[in-house]
Amino acid sequence: MGHTISHAHKLTKRRWLPNLVSMRAKLAGTTRRVRVCTRCLKAGKVTKVI
Repeated sequence: MGHTISHAHKLTKRRWLPNLVSMRAKLAGTTRRVRVCTRCLKAGKVTKVI
């Protein structure tokens, strides 16, 4: 949670949300459809199913 600050310094509420992607991943030996953050995907923490 936080604020967006305009040039007139008015504050409006905003949220920072994770960048999620729906994909098929291999979890515990099975293929499942999951929502994964792109940071984890880029770091190689999730194995993509081709």
